[in-house]
Amino acid sequence: MQNPFAATMEAQRRAWENAADLIEKTTTAPDRAETFQDVEVGETPSEVVYEENKLRLLHYESRTEEQHDVPILVVYALINRPYILDLQPERSVIRTLLDNGFDVYMIDWDEPSTLDRSLTLDDYVNRYMENCVDEVRERSGQDSINVLGYCMGGTMSTMYAALHPEKVRTLALMAAGLCFTGDSGVLELWGDDEYFDPEAVTDTFHNVPAEFLDVGFALMDPVQNYVTKYVNLYENVENEDFVENFARMEEWLGDGIDVAGTTFNEFITDIYQGNKLMENELHLGGEHVDIENIDMPVLQIVAEYDHLIPPEASKPFNDAIPSDDKTILEFPTGHIGMSVSSKSHAELWPDVCEWFEMRMPDEAESAAEHADAETDADAAVAEDATDADAQATEDGVEIEVEGTEAPSLTDLSGIGQAYADDLADAGYETVLELANADAATVAAEADLPVSRVEDWIDQASAYHDE
Repeated sequence: MQNPFAATMEAQRRAWENAADLIEKTTTAPDRAETFQDVEVGETPSEVVYEENKLRLLHYESRTEEQHDVPILVVYALINRPYILDLQPERSVIRTLLDNGFDVYMIDWDEPSTLDRSLTLDDYVNRYMENCVDEVRERSGQDSINVLGYCMGGTMSTMYAALHPEKVRTLALMAAGLCFTGDSGVLELWGDDEYFDPEAVTDTFHNVPAEFLDVGFALMDPVQNYVTKYVNLYENVENEDFVENFARMEEWLGDGIDVAGTTFNEFITDIYQGNKLMENELHLGGEHVDIENIDMPVLQIVAEYDHLIPPEASKPFNDAIPSDDKTILEFPTGHIGMSVSSKSHAELWPDVCEWFEMRMPDEAESAAEHADAETDADAAVAEDATDADAQATEDGVEIEVEGTEAPSLTDLSGIGQAYADDLADAGYETVLELANADAATVAAEADLPVSRVEDWIDQASAYHDE
């Protein structure tokens, strides 16, 4: 049995030590407050190369003498700011990609105004993302690019890849919400239509306030978010590096953005509650988001301890798509840890970079193919000059020259093999047949938007007008 006098003296000693520790921590508080005030985020140099409405497309400055030909477009969520991927120099996904020789772009959605409340998922995917992808394609001279989507941005990137497979060379997804069958975590439970009506929120606020979303996310792990992290800050307040990293994260957490009301309603109703993407029943702007078109290489990066998008909300999607090149990298971290933890940057991101590199075109092979194409073109021109035998069709639209290969549907901008197959199934196998077709009829027969078909028909007609 402990001597009561000794126990009293031990308690008093601890009290004095704690008091001394408190005094010491208090003396450092002004310096740490200054650290919070002066902290910088998103420091990697970039330039804005495209703007539309609030959106800005950032192009990052190269950090290597040579870069891979095919760029990577990073697509972040509509919630919070994208600089979580560039939070601090030594733990920056953007810098890691740049340091491995990749040409990197990223979409900064910025915050929608009240006038933007009616923006739809179709607007974000088929308008904003489409325009950004086309800008990157044009600047890089590539027909298709690599897309890296994070969280909600991964879900939208998946939609885009299904709608425009010919423009996506590889699809990489970080913690993307794709499968919601009832066992995908507490967020899916809270979002169940039995408990949650998204329109009740948007009818009240119009756009969904960042504060509303922040409280919901924090309550998913209240002890960590409201108690533990502040205890850790107190215990490490004398460690300037710890406080600086803590301040960066708090800067990002407090820098949330609102979400356009209509988009929020559609995302909750169709993705969380309806599971329409996984079930291949999703439509955007009247167009079927057919996941059977996702035949490019796909990488899923999932976090083992992710309470927002648990692995069960991502991994099963690989079984639903036809791609024969599918990879899953599961890492023991959380939703944000995959972007900012030192262990992720030491062990996970080298594997991600290797995955991209293995699927880049061999540059020597690409140069040889380009030279062969030029040689073939020169030969065709020479043959045309000596062996031309032009024959006009009855309607005067098509002119065939012996020795010259007629253009194919995939020569038209926006038509990849998947769309070409859809058109062929509807009875339009050649550029001539498409040029002479009625846009509304083609759209109905091929289950495509009329506006898109009109553009293809204009291009097909232009081929023959030349």
